[in-house]
This record gives sequence, structure tokens and C-alpha cells, in this order.
Amino acid sequence: MKKWIKFELAVVLFAIVMTSMESCKEKEIKENKDIALNEGTKTTIEKPKKKLSKEFKEYWYAGQAEITSYALEQPRYGQMRDGHAVLVFVTEPFSADKQVKADAHKSDNIPVLKLNSTKKYLTGVYPYSIMSSSFYPVHDNGHSVKITFSAQEWCGQVYAQLNNRDQFEVMSHSYFESEADQNLTLDKVTLENELWNKIRIDPKDLPIGNLKIIPSMEYVRLSHKELKSYNAKASLTDNGAESEYLIVYPELQRTLKIKFSTAFPHTIEGWTETFISGYGERAKTMTSRATKIKSIKSPYWQRNGNEHVSLRDSLGL
Repeated sequence: MKKWIKFELAVVLFAIVMTSMESCKEKEIKENKDIALNEGTKTTIEKPKKKLSKEFKEYWYAGQAEITSYALEQPRYGQMRDGHAVLVFVTEPFSADKQVKADAHKSDNIPVLKLNSTKKYLTGVYPYSIMSSSFYPVHDNGHSVKITFSAQEWCGQVYAQLNNRDQFEVMSHSYFESEADQNLTLDKVTLENELWNKIRIDPKDLPIGNLKIIPSMEYVRLSHKELKSYNAKASLTDNGAESEYLIVYPELQRTLKIKFSTAFPHTIEGWTETFISGYGERAKTMTSRATKIKSIKSPYWQRNGNEHVSLRDSLGL
């Protein structure tokens, strides 16, 4: 009997030890997984770098930004509004880990072509001010490092930011309760915001055919659509001196057509965007249109004195 009791005790002790070992193993796996997630903070670059041409370097690394103004016809709440848009393209070094403009030279900095896109128009008595930014690798070897969007009007503010890490990490804030504060991750697919940068770098490599695309943050936020990828079809047409890049979103009943110069530096000549504007009985299909006014190159960050205000006249602003 005593031998049997000793045997049972030995079995129990063995089971306790094995359970403890398995528990530690599970904990170790979980901790390793957490560490892996926490270490995935740098920008993920998927492809080899493309070589920069001499003309690209001479144009984009001359210490100036390219600033282009557009006359804007913008639907909002089912009515057409007049305003203006500005596209500012400029190169800068970008921090791979912090994903902001780098203060100093580092070996892992990412050279990007930045696009700051602004729109301003009135809706009745109150103004809309919209800005989107896309930071895209000049070597055209990965998705945008970062996308940001903000809109201000008298009802409130909306802000969203996408960071390119192991996945697309998005945080969004809105004054609408149903949208409020959101944090989400998205699988990596084509970003509509980054396609404008790709046009300026290498339009021949634009994605075409049936695609999954995450629409622009401006459209998603102002139309109150879910931020996710949608089925789309893209096509590129060479019309000689000018080319067109067309994106059709069947589910959203929306199309975007970007017109640009076929030859380098592939300047954006204008665009149209067709979508449903307004809500309820006022909802109808309308088309936004941007028509180029003027394009200049300038180190605008140095033109910040009162004596420089008159320079806006050259842009028709």
C-alpha cells in the first residue's frame, strides 16, 4: 500500500512539474510575440531601390519646392462650391523609426517626395480648410511611409494618420460620436493618397487593372465611409503630351481622374472626382474639378516675411 501511495505521489508531482513547464513555455511564447510586435516599429520597405535619374536629381534636389495652384469646383452637401487647391511637392529626409522629418543625417533615413495638398472653399457662411500629406520613398520601393489628413470647419475638426509599419497602423479622431477616436490596423494594399507621388516619380509603374485600394482619407472622412480597402479598377492612358490615370470604385460609385504631363517632371495638370454628394433627398452624383492656374518653384519656407505676401499673386491666390 505504501509503495502504491508513493507511486501516486510521484505521478502527481510529475504532472505538476510538466504543467508548470508548459505554463512557462506558453508565457515565453506570449512574451516573445509581444516583443516581436513592439519591435516592429520601423517603416517596412518591401522592394529594392530604383535608381534616380540625373534629371530627377536636378529637378527635385535643387533646394526648392514645386508649388502649383488650381481653381477648384467642389461639391459639398449636394451643391457646388468655388474654391482653390494647392499641391506642394518637395523632397526631404524622413526618420524610419519616428516617421517624421529627420533633424539630422542618419544612415537609415528614408528620402521621400512629400506632397502637401490643400483645399479651401466656403459652405454658406462657414469655411472648409482641408489638408492631406503623403510621404513617399523617392526610390519607389514601398508604400508611403506616412499619410496624414485634417479638416477644419466651424462644426469641428477631423484628424487621421496612417503609419507604415508591419501593417498600416491608423488612428483617427473626429467630433462625430459614431467616428470619435479610432485605432485600427489594415493589410497593406495600394493607397490612393500615394498614387499622386508615384505619378511624379514613375507613372509607367502605376498599378493598373483590378486592384484593392484604400481611398483617400479626405473622401473617407467627409463621406463617412469605412476606412478599408475597396475593389477598384485603374487604367493609364497616354494622350500624347498629357496622360490620364483613372480609378473607378464600383461599390462607392466614385471615380478619380488625374491628368498629368506625359514627359518628366510629370506635372499634375488637373483632376476630376465624381461621387455622390449630399444626404437623403439632396444626394446626387456630382463632379469636383481642379483646373491648373500656375506652377512655380520656390524655397517657400524662407519666404515668410511680410514683404513676401505679394508672391501669392504669382499663384493666383
